[in-house]
Amino acid sequence: MIRVCVFAGSSGSVDVKYLDAARALGTAIARRGMGMVYGGGAVGLMGACADAALQGHSEVVGVLPRALARSEVAHPKLTELRIVETLHDRKAVMASLSDGFIALPGGCGTLDELFEAVTWRQLGLHDKPIGLCDVDGYFAPLLRFLQDATAAGFVGPALLDALPVRSSPDELLSALFG
Repeated sequence: MIRVCVFAGSSGSVDVKYLDAARALGTAIARRGMGMVYGGGAVGLMGACADAALQGHSEVVGVLPRALARSEVAHPKLTELRIVETLHDRKAVMASLSDGFIALPGGCGTLDELFEAVTWRQLGLHDKPIGLCDVDGYFAPLLRFLQDATAAGFVGPALLDALPVRSSPDELLSALFG
């Protein structure tokens, strides 16, 4: 089974369009018979995506640092919840369990996870596909930054070529996994 690692925001105080996109991604993952790996939370886009995947009978594995599990943000209905010690451990376990990565809109934590996966790929630590599930142009400023960083010589042009951006979860899953 292909497992998709989903990076997503945990805030529930966002426009419903972001929550709808997270649900659509979870539904698309389940419809394709894929599994989902994510940060283990029950709230925000993370929780919405996991709920939709679970509703579609997908395997959903959460990976949560012990400190966050104690603050009761853990999703109570996951197929499996792995408790780890640190955020770095979380990212390493999520990467080891996954066949590719998708970032939904989110904040600093989501971008941290995304860029660690990108950096590991650039360093040859994995060759898994990475994509952005764009909602209403959310990632446009990030993509402009990466284009500027490429033009300035800080980022190789292959990065943007290897980072599919789609607004449709089905199209993004097809771009990443066929």
